[in-house]
Amino acid sequence: MARKLFSGPIAFLKSAPALKFLPDPGVSEVAFAGRSNVGKSSLINRLTNRTGLARTSNTPGRTQELNFFDVGEPLRFRLVDMPGYGFAKAPKDIVRKWRFLVNDYLRGRAVLKRTYVLVDSRHGIKDVDRDIMKMLDEAAVSYQLVLTKADKVKATELAEVEAATSAEARKHVAAFPDVIATSSEGGMGIDRLRRAVLESVG
Repeated sequence: MARKLFSGPIAFLKSAPALKFLPDPGVSEVAFAGRSNVGKSSLINRLTNRTGLARTSNTPGRTQELNFFDVGEPLRFRLVDMPGYGFAKAPKDIVRKWRFLVNDYLRGRAVLKRTYVLVDSRHGIKDVDRDIMKMLDEAAVSYQLVLTKADKVKATELAEVEAATSAEARKHVAAFPDVIATSSEGGMGIDRLRRAVLESVG
């Protein structure tokens, strides 16, 4: 079911640089958040069986808008690609604008069912990830941690990172303790993530 849905019609709807540009909240949404360079666009493309749905950029922090994608026909739910965070080269006013946009979206979006916070398997949870987790906790938005690039580390290291990430998740009120390890290249964990997305939208 999940694989079939993600193989069906999926279309870019719009980009929202500010809250007034958000689409009408008539359908459930799931959002993907992650540090710049975490492989978010690649994961979204793999998840949806597309090559260029989410644009990958060579410049971290380039995406400064919320990008909405319609999934299913008739429309089943929306995927939201959130702007990457933790980029060092972005000017302070852009970082501030990002924080306002994301914070306001998270706090005020009743149709947002779950946020998937992407963490690089090679580095584990960083302070910038904890910042967004705190933001989600405070906004009372349910979220789940997803490890990316799991094929880039040894199996023993991955097991350690999974255990540490799961332990961190248990400290947060809005986080699922269950961590999903994925690889956009090899396809590891993709079906599991699809099922999780489908369950979250009900």
